[in-house]
Amino acid sequence: MRHRSFFFITTAITAGALTLSACGSRDDSGSGDGGGTTVVIGLDAPLTGDLSALGQGIKNSADLAVKTANKNKEVDGVTFKLEALDDVAQASTGQQNATKLVSNNDVMGVVGPLNSDVGQSMQKVFANANLVQVSPANTNPELTQGKDWQSGKKVRGFKTYFRTSTTDAIQGPFAAQYMYNEKKLKKVYVIDDKKTYGAGLAATFAQEFKKLGGKVVGSDHINPDDKDFSSVASKVAATDAELVYYGGEYPAGAPLASQIKNAGAKIPTIGGDALFSAEYINLAKANAEGDFASSVGAPLETLDTAKKFIADYKSAGYKDAFEAYGGYSYDSTWAIIQAVKAVVEKNDGKLPESKDAREQITAAMQDVSFDGVSGKVGFDEFGDTTNKQLSLYEVKNGKHVAVTSGEFEG
Repeated sequence: MRHRSFFFITTAITAGALTLSACGSRDDSGSGDGGGTTVVIGLDAPLTGDLSALGQGIKNSADLAVKTANKNKEVDGVTFKLEALDDVAQASTGQQNATKLVSNNDVMGVVGPLNSDVGQSMQKVFANANLVQVSPANTNPELTQGKDWQSGKKVRGFKTYFRTSTTDAIQGPFAAQYMYNEKKLKKVYVIDDKKTYGAGLAATFAQEFKKLGGKVVGSDHINPDDKDFSSVASKVAATDAELVYYGGEYPAGAPLASQIKNAGAKIPTIGGDALFSAEYINLAKANAEGDFASSVGAPLETLDTAKKFIADYKSAGYKDAFEAYGGYSYDSTWAIIQAVKAVVEKNDGKLPESKDAREQITAAMQDVSFDGVSGKVGFDEFGDTTNKQLSLYEVKNGKHVAVTSGEFEG
């Protein structure tokens, strides 16, 4: 979105072979493989609050990756554990969580967060500690390409930051092309929540829509903590807009779209991956019909690579759905596991001191490549995913239904 991970070690002597780690602790708890190195993977996401549906899906999917790695003994002599922290979708809390994770020398990698503004608040904290971070959901281009990315001056600010979700640089234009070319809608009212993710996404949509020949007939900002959007809804209804584009998340996006329709503007609301949730439909109810949401990647149910993940997730009995970012969270976690594996193999079955281990894992992440749940997983020179696939969904009969999928043609 947006917008849209950790470990220790021990000494084990078996069959005359010595495996030694300078950082960590012995696992004598009877969990995992019953001994050897314990690697803790940290996770940060909104586990409570309005966005908890997405956050819980991220946490559960990371948990599944950890359990799968342990079951399959993915890294010889290593047992993985997950430590999840709740950022309640607040940048300040995310930064505090980052500081907490960094201070624990057993932490070697972090999955998350969900929100781009939260991710932005964590980047420098992790970079200063050489602690790798892989987000399954941050989509604001600035996080990897710098504040001047739109001018073509792309600069990577943090070598420790990676993401498995593609960016708003293509997500907004992807939706604009579909609405203009396929739906033949020419006039849009653009609204955003003034946050890093929402404002950036709305800007990329508007820019592409105008480039195609469309017209922005009005624009506005809302406070996402509000629930009464009648003033903005009335403004939209007073124009000849044929659609609304909303840059923001579903807790505000759903009531906003509903109130716009109730004000008399029977037009669709379109948004990004932060609207792609069953909770959007639960909140907007019948007024969600005909609305659209773009999302990163292809629909998981269409991918052969995702079939096992979907089946295993169901078998694991998680009470919450994996939601929009489950596959990307699994892949983010697996990427950290593969980076750990590379470092362990490079160092003859052991990890170096904590500081060196973190640095080596970050370096290894740049070369990670595997067939993941979401497709081929790998990272470019900015730490962005090399998978540029996107999808667009329409609410039909109370469910999000994929209407198009592919790579953005810029």
